[in-house]
Amino acid sequence: MDKKLKLRNNRDFRKVYDKGKSISNKYLVMFYIKNGLDYNRVGFSTTKKLGNAVIRNKVKRLIKESFRLNNDNLINGYDIVFLARIRANSASYEDMEKSIINLFKRSKLNK
Repeated sequence: MDKKLKLRNNRDFRKVYDKGKSISNKYLVMFYIKNGLDYNRVGFSTTKKLGNAVIRNKVKRLIKESFRLNNDNLINGYDIVFLARIRANSASYEDMEKSIINLFKRSKLNK
């Protein structure tokens, strides 16, 4: 993933959390807000409640890969943050992909 497509600063995450809309399902919470750019920027977050660092990184890798494969179906111009819920530590790749597709459809961000 290209560096310009990632949210990295705490300020950017805060803006999406505070001013953006949120939608959730069993495994994920998705926050999104228009960014005024021609491309989407994305951030991934987990909490320590999810488990140790190995588990948190595994969950983030699942979310990133699911997003990467479904990013082409999105409308451009949004900042998106995915927050993993505690149940995500037991989710398979298929569960995570279904969860992300479900969030995209419900938020009407897909083309």
